[in-house]
Amino acid sequence: MITIDIIETRVRSFIEDIQHPKQKKKININDLEIQLRKRLDDYFEMDGYTLFYRTIEALQAEGQLTPIQNHQYNGRTPALALYYWVNMKVQAVKWDRLAMMKLGDLFDFSYYERHPEWQTEEEWSRIQNLYTFLKSSQERETVSVEERSLELFGHEKFLLDGDSFPEGKGFLARIGVSEEQLKMVNYGEPFVFWIKQGKELKDIQRVLIVENLSFFHTSIKLLEANELDYEPELIIYGEGTKIERSFSFFFRMFPAKPYLFYYAGDLDAAGYAILIRLIEKYPDCCIQPALKIYRKMLECLEQRNDQKAGQTQNTQYRDPFFQWFTDDEQAILHQLWQENKRIAQEVLTIESWRRWM
Repeated sequence: MITIDIIETRVRSFIEDIQHPKQKKKININDLEIQLRKRLDDYFEMDGYTLFYRTIEALQAEGQLTPIQNHQYNGRTPALALYYWVNMKVQAVKWDRLAMMKLGDLFDFSYYERHPEWQTEEEWSRIQNLYTFLKSSQERETVSVEERSLELFGHEKFLLDGDSFPEGKGFLARIGVSEEQLKMVNYGEPFVFWIKQGKELKDIQRVLIVENLSFFHTSIKLLEANELDYEPELIIYGEGTKIERSFSFFFRMFPAKPYLFYYAGDLDAAGYAILIRLIEKYPDCCIQPALKIYRKMLECLEQRNDQKAGQTQNTQYRDPFFQWFTDDEQAILHQLWQENKRIAQEVLTIESWRRWM
């Protein structure tokens, strides 16, 4: 227990030192751990990272830290976000206990009793707005997250995932209210798609999602010439990571039935991550890599180029992606990974595609 106290005490002390009463501060979690290791000679012997991880998770639960959700991680297991906001130092303001009791029919204030630093005027104003809404929620219509956020909290992005208002989701957790109670829905973004000529919505069964615009247009040409693998009835332009936000829109547009989704993107760290996150987020859908298309890309190994700057090589996504391929193919993929190289989807043109026919 002494080791836990050492790790936690040092990390909390560092966070307290840099907290500011009027603005958030951004930290790199790897830099923080490196500083900790320098100050503790027996860091590895005490399994310091596990204790460090627990401390960061505790600080996040308390609202001291908020992870920046940009799909960058620290490369350790279990993983932490690479960057965090150090939230503002809150000056404790005791709320009126009678006022709390009046709202007690809907809210549990035990968290605020344990953490009086959250008893601020701004937090109380949010709670009052939320209480007023919940009292009449049965009469309200379901609207978008942005619309409800603006109505209740003064900004349309307050409850969205992102860096603008990292405390939004934390507020609902503190007061014990679910997003469902707010009668709001996070609408998927519309996407660009192409239906094969002569097909109707009821005919769609196989769907091909492609990451890049050039291959989207190439795929359309191949589909119309009956030369495209999987013979999809529908092609979706994934637009990089946008498909992760827009995929849910598919189920608002097309009939509810089982579909076969095939995904093809760049052979690089970002491309692997997009596919694996889609599979994880939509476990009830049949989503798999378009292996025939990826194999054509591997035939263009000589056209590999450097990994894009800023991409995080995360084995959390790499390993499950590689498992779809044969041992020989995995050897090539590992070679690309080790050399920090990639194969862009744009290697597949009408001309290169037809060389394999």
